[in-house]
Amino acid sequence: MSRCTALLDANVLYPAPLRDIFLQLALTDLFQAKWTADIHREWIEALMRKDPTPDRAALERTRDLMDKATRDSLVTGYEWLISSLALPDPNDRHVLAAAIAGHCDVIVTQNLKDFPEAALAPFSIEAQHPDDFLYTHLSLAPGVFCGAVRKVRARLQRPVYSVEEYLATLSRQGLVATAGELQAFANLL
Repeated sequence: MSRCTALLDANVLYPAPLRDIFLQLALTDLFQAKWTADIHREWIEALMRKDPTPDRAALERTRDLMDKATRDSLVTGYEWLISSLALPDPNDRHVLAAAIAGHCDVIVTQNLKDFPEAALAPFSIEAQHPDDFLYTHLSLAPGVFCGAVRKVRARLQRPVYSVEEYLATLSRQGLVATAGELQAFANLL
């Protein structure tokens, strides 16, 4: 099984259902997850804009726990690259810079249009939608993947999610192919 290094964009770390499954899978060493302090700021600020009621300190605690639990995840020292990069949205250059500095194979993002192949190819990096990334990893190691899903689902206590409810949640987050494929493994989830 090949193990890739993936930079997770802010839109993968927020919302929580995506963050939970990606982090649990990273803990299995199915892939190496990477992010930056800037990406953390982005997902926390996006969550606060959408719902200002969460306690920012609790979100920052989540950030700190992510950094501690996931080995070698925090990319630093990429800032000098930002100004030399060209992307359709200049505000996304820090993501590509971090992927380069972090020796990443892939940027996992829901904004594929912001990371065109022509801009990433010189760095041997590709952009993948979270659903494509997870679907591929499910096919590489279904047992490991299902074990991770089972752990995430078991932690959801308020409310408790049935397998069907959890898979529906993943589908609503845009993980349609992954949730569909997981149906075949429902008894393992």
